[in-house]
Amino acid sequence: MASKLNPAYAYTVLYVKDVEKAVAFYSKAFGINIRRLDNSRRWGELESGQTTIAFTPIHQHETDEVTGEVHTFQSKRERGPIEVCFDYADVDAAYKRALENGAEAVSPPEQKEWNQKVGYVRDIDGMVVRLGSNVTPPKH
Repeated sequence: MASKLNPAYAYTVLYVKDVEKAVAFYSKAFGINIRRLDNSRRWGELESGQTTIAFTPIHQHETDEVTGEVHTFQSKRERGPIEVCFDYADVDAAYKRALENGAEAVSPPEQKEWNQKVGYVRDIDGMVVRLGSNVTPPKH
């Protein structure tokens, strides 16, 4: 029997210390337009294509009381359970822009064996952000 469910991946929600600061950081560091920052400053969204990147506080009723407390990083070196990835035509320029706007360097861009250039930074909440080129198929 065929399922009548037709899910669409709608949101990735990042739990952050300060929603307003996180949204502003992502806009400046990665060049992404802000779609929405609500009046309470407890919800923000970026223009990120078909799937929305959203931000909400680490501690709130929905997480602490209903689903349990969200994991927080003990240090900036701890790797979190999620990695945000953005594609750029010029990864070197994107990496430089991210660092100039407050991202922490993790690994500078380098060419990978799967034909993609990739660099890594951390955002202001310690989450890993991958900056990569579009993967180009190998030439035969």
